[in-house]
Amino acid sequence: MAKILPCFLICPFFSALTDFIRMIIADDTAYQIPPWNFTLSCFPPNKTDEFHWPSGAPKTSSVSDEDHQSTDTSFNLHDSHPSTESFYCCLWSKHDKNPSMCANSTERKTFVSPTAHSLAWTQRGVSWSIQCWVKMDLKILICDLESSFKNSAETLKFQAHLSYVLSEASQEDSPMVSQKGDFQVVQCNCSRSEDCECQVPMPIAKLSSTSLMYLEITNGVLFLQSPLMSVKLINIVKPDPPLRLLMEITDDGKLKISWSSPPLTPYQLRYEVKYSVKSTETRAQQIAEIVLDTFLLVGNVLPGSSYTAQVRGKRLDGPGAWSDWSTPSNFTTPEVIYFPPKILTSVGSNASFYCIYKHRNTIVPSKNVFWWLNLAEKIPPSHYDVMNAHVSRVTLLNMNATKPRGKYAYDAVYCCQENECHHRYAELYVIDVNINISCETDGYLTKMTCRWPANTVASLAGSMLQLRYFRSSLYCSDFPTTHHASDPKDCHLQMDGFYECTFQPIFLLSGYTMWIHISHSLGSLESPPTCVVPDSVVKPLPPSRVNAEVMAKTGLLNVSWRKPDLPENKLQFQIRYAVNDHGELWKLHQAYGSESTSASFQVLDFCSVYIAQVRCKRLDGLGYWSNWSNPAYTVVMDIKAPTRGPEFWGIVHEDPMGKERNITLFWKPLGKNHSLCSVRRYIVKHYTESNKTWAEDTGNATKVTFPWTELAHTVTVVAVNSIGPSIVNFNLTFSWHMSTVNSVQSLSVHAVNSSCVVLSWIIEPTEYTLMYFVIEWKNLDEENGIKWIRVSSNVKKYYIRDHFIPIEKYQFSLYPVFLEGVGKPVMTNTIPREDTMKQENDPGLYVIIPIVISSSVLLLGTLLISHQRMKKLFWEDVPNPKNCSWAQGVNFHKRVDVL
Repeated sequence: MAKILPCFLICPFFSALTDFIRMIIADDTAYQIPPWNFTLSCFPPNKTDEFHWPSGAPKTSSVSDEDHQSTDTSFNLHDSHPSTESFYCCLWSKHDKNPSMCANSTERKTFVSPTAHSLAWTQRGVSWSIQCWVKMDLKILICDLESSFKNSAETLKFQAHLSYVLSEASQEDSPMVSQKGDFQVVQCNCSRSEDCECQVPMPIAKLSSTSLMYLEITNGVLFLQSPLMSVKLINIVKPDPPLRLLMEITDDGKLKISWSSPPLTPYQLRYEVKYSVKSTETRAQQIAEIVLDTFLLVGNVLPGSSYTAQVRGKRLDGPGAWSDWSTPSNFTTPEVIYFPPKILTSVGSNASFYCIYKHRNTIVPSKNVFWWLNLAEKIPPSHYDVMNAHVSRVTLLNMNATKPRGKYAYDAVYCCQENECHHRYAELYVIDVNINISCETDGYLTKMTCRWPANTVASLAGSMLQLRYFRSSLYCSDFPTTHHASDPKDCHLQMDGFYECTFQPIFLLSGYTMWIHISHSLGSLESPPTCVVPDSVVKPLPPSRVNAEVMAKTGLLNVSWRKPDLPENKLQFQIRYAVNDHGELWKLHQAYGSESTSASFQVLDFCSVYIAQVRCKRLDGLGYWSNWSNPAYTVVMDIKAPTRGPEFWGIVHEDPMGKERNITLFWKPLGKNHSLCSVRRYIVKHYTESNKTWAEDTGNATKVTFPWTELAHTVTVVAVNSIGPSIVNFNLTFSWHMSTVNSVQSLSVHAVNSSCVVLSWIIEPTEYTLMYFVIEWKNLDEENGIKWIRVSSNVKKYYIRDHFIPIEKYQFSLYPVFLEGVGKPVMTNTIPREDTMKQENDPGLYVIIPIVISSSVLLLGTLLISHQRMKKLFWEDVPNPKNCSWAQGVNFHKRVDVL
């Protein structure tokens, strides 16, 4: 016999089992929360026809129809006074594809206490409008509740709680089975009696997460519970409003409304744009459009129109919530619309501007529009085109580069009505993009360096230059073109104002097509492409082991070198040479033999130090000349013995007290053209009347003193170099007898100016053979200041070029030199007539002379005036004979004589 357990033991078990089974069933029938508003309606089951449905709700729904999207439940209110009254709560939306229906369910019933506050609810029911969404960061789910009877006096103050559970798996993959104990509860914020906001934190939520939830609403007397709801978070994500809303006129004359997508958007959005336009030509109108891009183009734009626009976003694929509207943006079109407002183009191209001109609230017909350039040049009407009644076009052909005018780097294009132009203008930038790109391959054939000038687009501020290239497998095409599969190359600005970039490694026979890409906010330009084969632009290494020498036997300058190892092509060579320390006045010589390693040149000065350098280039003319080699210098070497000895002169010093005479010889250093090429020492040879001879080595000294003891003493100065002594030498004989022979009759000296003195003389005939004269002069205020010069024997006048000080005294001497010896000199002391020359050039004379002349004129005038007064004073009483009869016949001249 089975034992029957008491009810208080088995009833709780069955109650829990019933809740569990109910949750499983509810999971399959949970209401899918839409991304838009939906409604929670609670009403007695026998009052469905009388229930006040919100606008748009189906009033003829059948509570027994279970084929449509609907969910219902009945709620129990555990009260000490239970009632048989039950409420049905349904979730539905007027945007559902099929109308929602409420199914009859008696598993749980809400027993309502028959109080006065709940009487209206019992009779009429209540509804809430609900919208749920998830913020972009997926951290918070928000549900807003708004009572549909918020304006009714029957509205009571409710409290709401939202119970939820979150699952990572989607409903399609694995059905959610949850028990009531798994739900978490959040209290909703009901700050106003008719509105509540429920915020559900979701710290680990993902776009694929799914949540089950239900609402519990009470006012302290009634306890209402919504049907179970289910939502996939991705379906109710509410994006942030779009950002940076901007309006501008495009290059083709349309209004472009653009914006930026909100950050952290997990999927692609579609946008709704609403804008309004106000214009004097049209009535105000508001338009809304759906777009997939982040911009909208609006046509038929007229001058002086005002636009206001807003944008919102929503998930592109699948359900989703619209974002809030962005902040409104306002834009007013100018009175003159240019499109495009700015043009960037290259030299030789054509460009067109369009214009709509509004003048005094009236659009100017396009046929009455004229165009000007910089308000200085009227563009010919043949360049105009009438596009329609309002739009005029001008086309500029084959344009030249824009010349910057101060801070303006563009040409201003004006749209005008007859001779009246608006202050607004369009900007035209014409850039010369013919940029010369030059490349050279180094002598080791390992890298290629390319350069181009940076000042080509210096007037275009804000531009970015980039070298782009692509490499063909072998050589270059006849007509290089740009290529879409090009690569950029990093180039750097150098101190010399050129951009420079390096290709390494390189393919010697490949063709590198390259051009300069100019990027600017107004657009981009490209220079004409050029193609370079690295093997054709090689700059060889300079020749090495360069040597230079002047050949002793031939006197030729010989330069030798060694050719570089790379490249292996045949080479040509250039040699340049110059006398060292003479400003490098180079002479250039070409050596065409590819195997040449030396060259010789005829030079004028064998005794100078020469500097020589060599460079090379491919014999076929391709590539570049190498740098000049390191300089090589010749070493001065004597080629021959000196051609002659130096010219010299001697001064006799006589001591009257000691009766001794000494002779001092001095000479000028021998020049290279006579020494060939250097002088190591000088030797003075002596010959006396008694046939005594000796030689004196003076080294490099140019002065020597010796005693004069014989009646006649002859000396010779010999120059010696590494080859030998000079062949031709000068002799000078000092003779006691000849020193008394006077052949110069007179000598005169005249100062021409401070740097020139002229000497002239007269010669008397003698029986001796005159060889030449020696003119000697010295400053008497200085010691050891003797200067001399040799003059031919047939000369009678000679100009001495020197610096003569006017206030000092000079002595001039003229020595006749005979074959037999030095004759007696004629001397004269003179002061150059510099004072006379100074007076002639003194500008003070031109001031003093007019003063003297003026004073003389004044003095003469004074004398004449005084003479007239004296005559009047002395002859005042003398009668006029013509007027006085008694004075007639009187001789007054005689009276004057008496006086």
